[in-house]
Amino acid sequence: MTERGGRVLIGRTAELAELTGALDRAAAGGAAVVLVSGDAGVGKTHLVSALTAAARERDCAVLVGQCAELGESMPYLPLADALWTASRGTGPEAEGVRAALESRPVLRRLLPDGEGSPDAASELGQQQLFGAVLGLLGELGARTEGRDRPVLLVLEDLHWADRSTRHLLTFLSRVLSRERVCLVGTYRSDDLHRRHPLRPVVAELLRLPTVTGIEVRPFGPAETAEYLAGLAGGGAPVTAATVERVHRRSEGNAFYAAELYSAESTGEELPAGLADLLLSRVERLSDGAQRVVRVAAVAGRRIDDELVRRAAGLDEAAVGEALREVVSHQLLVPAGTGYTFRHALLREAVYADLLPGERTRLHADFARLLGPDVPPGGRRGSAAELAHHSLAAHDLPTAFAASVRAGREAERLGAPDEAFEHYDRALELWETVPDPEGASGTDRMGLALDTVRTSGRAGEQRRAISRLRRLLELADPADVVLGARIRDRLAEYLSDIDEDDESQRMARAAVAMLPPDPPRPERAAALSTYARTLLYNDEHGEMPAVAEEAVELARATGATGAEASLLVTLGVFRESREADPDVVEVFARARDLALEGGRQVVALRAAFHHARAKFDRGDLAGATAAADEAVKWTMDAGLGWSTYGIVLRCLRYLIHYTSGDWAEANRLAGEFAVRVARTPEAQVSAYALFTEVAQGDPAARERLRWIEPLWARDAFLNYVAHGLAAELALWDGDPGAAIEHVERTLRESVYNAEVPVVRVAAIGLWAHAERAARARAAGDEAAVRAAVEAGDDLLARARRAATTTADGWPRAWLGVEGRAWLARAEAERRRLDGVLDVDLWREAVDLFTYGDPDGGFVYEVARSRWRLAEALTGHGDRDAAAEQWRRAVAAAERLGAAPLLAALRDLGARARLDSGRAAAPAPAGPFGALTAREREVLKLVAEGRNNKEIAAALFISPKTASVHVSNILAKLNVSGRTQAAALAVREGL
Repeated sequence: MTERGGRVLIGRTAELAELTGALDRAAAGGAAVVLVSGDAGVGKTHLVSALTAAARERDCAVLVGQCAELGESMPYLPLADALWTASRGTGPEAEGVRAALESRPVLRRLLPDGEGSPDAASELGQQQLFGAVLGLLGELGARTEGRDRPVLLVLEDLHWADRSTRHLLTFLSRVLSRERVCLVGTYRSDDLHRRHPLRPVVAELLRLPTVTGIEVRPFGPAETAEYLAGLAGGGAPVTAATVERVHRRSEGNAFYAAELYSAESTGEELPAGLADLLLSRVERLSDGAQRVVRVAAVAGRRIDDELVRRAAGLDEAAVGEALREVVSHQLLVPAGTGYTFRHALLREAVYADLLPGERTRLHADFARLLGPDVPPGGRRGSAAELAHHSLAAHDLPTAFAASVRAGREAERLGAPDEAFEHYDRALELWETVPDPEGASGTDRMGLALDTVRTSGRAGEQRRAISRLRRLLELADPADVVLGARIRDRLAEYLSDIDEDDESQRMARAAVAMLPPDPPRPERAAALSTYARTLLYNDEHGEMPAVAEEAVELARATGATGAEASLLVTLGVFRESREADPDVVEVFARARDLALEGGRQVVALRAAFHHARAKFDRGDLAGATAAADEAVKWTMDAGLGWSTYGIVLRCLRYLIHYTSGDWAEANRLAGEFAVRVARTPEAQVSAYALFTEVAQGDPAARERLRWIEPLWARDAFLNYVAHGLAAELALWDGDPGAAIEHVERTLRESVYNAEVPVVRVAAIGLWAHAERAARARAAGDEAAVRAAVEAGDDLLARARRAATTTADGWPRAWLGVEGRAWLARAEAERRRLDGVLDVDLWREAVDLFTYGDPDGGFVYEVARSRWRLAEALTGHGDRDAAAEQWRRAVAAAERLGAAPLLAALRDLGARARLDSGRAAAPAPAGPFGALTAREREVLKLVAEGRNNKEIAAALFISPKTASVHVSNILAKLNVSGRTQAAALAVREGL
C-alpha cells in the first residue's frame, strides 16, 4: 500500500489499521495506548511514521520523542525530545505546545534550555510532573471551536527508556481514559532479555483494557520482493535470485534487507552478521569520515554538531567535508542542530568495533569538552553526560562530582529514581576520590541522606528504611541532631508501610534526643512527626501537650512546614473530642501558612481537611467552594495525582454526589475512573461506584471485577468497595452476598471502631432485615433469631463508634452524615423485628436533609422517604405515605436512581400510592381475567406467602387477602394454592 506523502508501506495493512483505529478512538473521546514491538530494523519506525503522517493530515497534534542509550542517566528524555521538537515548530500546533509549556514550569525544566531553581527541589516530585504531562495532553486534545483535535504521542525505542520514562509510560497507560490521546510506544522485542527492566512493565501494561500490543513481523518473500522493487525505483528490475538471496540473509528484516540490497548493488560480498554488514558500509568512507562516525558513536544516539567537530580532532573544513560524506551515505541524518544515526544498530556496531584504548580516549575527550557546561546554567543533561563519559574514561573524580550534580538536576526534574542512581554511584566512588566533601559540597552522611530521600520519593520505602537503619549504626552517637534526623525520617517511612508501633518508637526517640534548649527546627520536625503518630494511638494522652509544644517551637525556629502540619494534626485531634466549629478555620490557617512557605504537600493535606470539615458539618455550598478552589490550584501545580491531590478530587466528587448534582459527579468520576492495575488506582476508581451502583449502571459490576483482586491490600479500598458491593447485592435481591461484604469490611478494615463503621452497620442491618423477612415467610424461626443477633451486634458497633473514639475517649463530634446513618441503623434494626417504625424513619429523613428540607444528602433522603412511606402505609396513613412516596419518586427520577425508583414503583403498586399512573395492560393467557391486585396476590402466593403475609406485603387486611385468593382460584379453575402457584411459575408471573 502507498503511505501518505508518496512513501510505500508494505505488508503492514493490518498493523496500520489497528493504529489508525486507536487514533479514531482517541478522536471519539476514548484514550488508546498501543505498544509496537519487533526486532531491530523490522520496520517499527516506518510503520509509526505512516501513522504520524496520517495524524497530521487529520490535523492531530503530533508529539514524537525518542529514547537514547544512556542508561538511567537522563530522565524523561523522550518526553523532553517530543516537547522540544514540537515547541520549535511553526503554526497553531507549536503555539499550543508553547502555551501549554508556559503554564507548566515543571515541564519547561525538561527542555534543553530549561532552568530549575534549586529551591524547588524539596517540593518537586514525580507526581507534579506526571500531573503536568496529563494536563498538557488533555489541554492539547480538548475539543476547541467545535472540532476534535486528538493528540498522538509517540515514544520510540522504549527499550532504552530510563526508569522515570518507564514510570511515566505506566502512569499514562493506567490513567488516560477519556482524554483525546493516542499514546504509541515502540521497543525492540529482541532486546528484552529476561532481566530487562522494560520486560515486566510491558507484561503489566498489556493486561490493561486500554492497552493493545502490535508485533511488527518480518516480511514474507513476496513482501521482500515488493520492498526491494521499491528501493530499486526506476532502475533495473530486481531479479528473483536477488530477492531470494536478500530475503534469506535478511530473514525478512526490512533494515537488513535494505543494507544487503545496497551491498549487492556494489558487488561486495558481505558477512551475514549485521555488525559486519554495517561496518562494511562505514569502511567505504574516507578516513576523516570514519573518524567522525567513530566519534559520533561515542557521543551517543543524538550527536551535537559542535562537540563532534571538536572531539574529532580535525579542522573545521575537514570535519565539514567528512560530515557531508557521512550524511550522503545516509549513515548519519540531520536532526535539529545535530545528527542522529540512521539506525541505532549502526551506532552500536561502530561503538563495539572501537579498540578499548580508543574508546576510553574518546570518552575522555567528551568529558573534557562537556566540563565547562556542567555548572549551574549549563544545558540540561550535561552533568549526566559528563558522569557517563568520565566513568567510561576512568576519570573517577570527575565522574563523582558530575554524579552528585546529575543527582541534584534529576531531583529538580522530579526524577527521584535517576537521582538515587546518581547519588548511589557517587557514594560508591566516595573512597576513591580526593576531597569528596569539597567536590560534592556535603559530607558522606549528607549524601547518604540525599540517597535515602530520593529512594523514599521514588516509592522505595523499604529500601530507604534499610539504609536508614544502616546509617543509625554508622552515625556518630555524639551527633544528636543527626541521630534525631535519621530517626525522624525512619519514623515517617515506617508509618508509610504501616509499621505504626515501631514508627512511634522512632519518633519518640528522635524527640528525646533533642533537648528543648537550644530551640531547634529539627526538634520541631521530630515533634510534628511524633504528634502524627499519636493521632490514633495515644494511650497516655500525650497529644495536646506534644502538639502545643511543637507549634510553639516551630514558630520560634521558623519551621513553617512543621507548624502547618502540626496545626492540621491538632485540628483533627480536637475535632474527635470537641464539637468546635472553629476547627474549620484552623485547617484554613494551616493551608494558608503552608502555601506561604511553599510547602504544597502540607497545604494539600490542610486543604483537604478544610473542605472535609465543612462537608461533615453539612455546609455543602461551602464545601463545594473549598474543594473546587483546592482542586484548581492542585491541578495547576501538577499535583492532581499526589496522595492528597487524589483525595481532594474524590472529596469534590462526593460533595456533588451528596448534593444531588449527579451530572457533575459523573463528569468528575469520568476524569479518574481508571482501569485498575495497582492499589492507588483502585482507590480512585472505587469512588465512581457511588453513582454507578445508585443508578444501576452495569459498569459497576465491571469496576468491582477490576478492583476485587486488590480489596484485601488496602483498608480504605476495602471499606469503600465492599460497602458499595453490599448495596449492589441488596438491589439485586441477594442479602446473603451483602452480608458477606459487610462482614469482610468489619473483619479486614481498620475502620471497624471509627465513624465509617456506622454506615457499614446500617447497610448490614438492611441486609439482615431482608433475610429475617424471608425467614419469617418460610417459617424459619432459627434463621430469624440469627439475623436478629447479628443485627444487635452491628447496632452495638455503630453506637459504640458514634459515641467513643478508638482510644476510648468520648466522641463529642459525629458529623451530620454520621448522625443520619446512625438513625438509619436504628430504623433498620426495628425492621429486623418486622416493625416499620414511623418515628425512626422520619428522624432518618430529617437528619439526612442537613436542616434543608429541599437539600441535604438528596439520595439518602429519598431512600429514607421510601421506608417512611412504607411505614406510614402500614400504619394506615395513606395520605402522608403518598406525599413521602411522591417526593422520593421525584428525587429518584431526577437522579436517575433506577434501583430505588423500581423499589418505589413496587411499593406504589402494592400500596396503591401511584393512583395517578395509568393501569398496566392486562396480560394475555390464563391471567387475562385477573385484576391487577389479584395478579399481585398471585405472585405472593407463588412465593409461598400465607394470607397474613400477603396482607402485610400489600397493606391490606388478612380477610381481604383471603377473598382475593378465593377469586383467583375460581378464575384460574384450580383446586388450591399449590396449583395456582405452579401455574404462575410456569407462565412466568
